[in-house]
Amino acid sequence: MKPLLILLITFSLTLLIQKITHNSINYIFAGKLALSALLIFTTIGHFLFTDGMSKMIPDFIPYKRNIIILTGILELLFAAGILYPKTQSLFGWGLILFLIIIIPANIKASVENLNYQTGSYDGNGVSYLWFRIPLQLFFIGWTYFFVILRK
Repeated sequence: MKPLLILLITFSLTLLIQKITHNSINYIFAGKLALSALLIFTTIGHFLFTDGMSKMIPDFIPYKRNIIILTGILELLFAAGILYPKTQSLFGWGLILFLIIIIPANIKASVENLNYQTGSYDGNGVSYLWFRIPLQLFFIGWTYFFVILRK
């Protein structure tokens, strides 16, 4: 829920600031900036909740902590790459692929009732998927619309 709020608040504030300062609105820039803010926000979780997030990765995969740190860095690269016109398509498609790849980790966490922030198993459970999966699809659609289609 927090990432969605970050996305929508940043988008709205960017539009408001544009209207006040330039008397015009650039929805595409606002969409990309909001997505970058979301990615920076989620990156913070990779560094604050590394142990809990590591439990989202299947047991057979080694170096879980390293993967969480690496994906946090990757999210920062996506946040910057989608703002730079020459790389936005490449990073936009990469972000869409990344968002698809992490769906199983979200499913695993929900099935196991994992609270990734504490690393305990008292999370929201499977009911969380009713929100999380559509949210993930929304983020994919947002990326496609604001980064891929709207160069």
